[in-house]
Amino acid sequence: MIIDGRTIAKDIYAQTANEVSHLLHAPHMTVFTCAPDFATQKYLALKKKQACKVGVGVNIIELPDSLTTQEVVQSVQRACLQTDAIIVQLPLPEHIDTDIVLDAIPKKYDVDGMHYDGTANTFMSPVVAAIAEMAQRHDVLFAGQKVTIIGRGRLVGAPSVLWAQGQGAHVTVLDIDSTEEESSHAVSTADILILGAGVPELITPDMVKDGVVIFDAGASEDGGELTGDAHVDCAKKASLITPVPGGIGPVTIAILLRNVVASIA
Repeated sequence: MIIDGRTIAKDIYAQTANEVSHLLHAPHMTVFTCAPDFATQKYLALKKKQACKVGVGVNIIELPDSLTTQEVVQSVQRACLQTDAIIVQLPLPEHIDTDIVLDAIPKKYDVDGMHYDGTANTFMSPVVAAIAEMAQRHDVLFAGQKVTIIGRGRLVGAPSVLWAQGQGAHVTVLDIDSTEEESSHAVSTADILILGAGVPELITPDMVKDGVVIFDAGASEDGGELTGDAHVDCAKKASLITPVPGGIGPVTIAILLRNVVASIA
C-alpha cells in the first residue's frame, strides 16, 4: 500500500488553521537559507505556500554565502525579537559552523527540532513526527521490530534513531562507513526501513523482504525531478511505503506549521 501523505497533511492543516483562528495574533516563522539547491528551493516554496493557507506568516531570508559563522548567529539572534519560530535551512556553506548556528536557536523557537533529544521538552523533528503520524494512522508498531535506518543526518537519521529506540525498536543504523555485508543483512532482514541517505533509488526491490514497511525521507534531485531513496518498484514488495514526492514531505511541512502554532502556546 502506498501511503497518501497529501491527504494526511490536509487533515493536519485543517486542525492547524482552526487553532490559528482562535489566536490573538497570527504566528510568524523566519526561515534562513544560504545558496539553496533545487530540492531546498522547492521545499521552501511549499512551506511558504502552505503557511499562508493556514494563517502563519513566513519570512524567508536568503543569506549571502560570504557571511561568517558569527554573522549568521547574529542574524538568528536578531530574528528572535521579531518572530515566533526560527528555521535554519540546511545545509549551510562549509565555512560556516553549523553546530554553533543551530545552538543559537532557543529551544522555544526551534520548530525544526534541531534540539530534539527524544523527550517532550523539545520539538520533535518534523520528519520523525511525520513518520510517527503515518505509523499511528496505519497501525505500524515499532516495539520489538527490526528497524534499519539509513543515514545519520540531523534531519532524518539521528532523530529517527532516538525516536525508534524510544518506541522499543531494535535499531540498526547504516552509513557510508557500513560494510557491504552489514548493509545487505540489515536491509534484507528489516521489518521497517527509514531512508534518509538522499541517494536516488539506493534501495531496490531485490534488497528487501516481502511485507517490509518503508518510510522514504530521502528526497533528492534526479534529472530535475524529486526522487526517493527507494526504487518505485519496492512498492510491489512493501506492505506500506511512502512515495517521493507525495509521502513524508507534505506531512513534514504540515507538522512543522503545527509546531509553529505550538511555539506560541
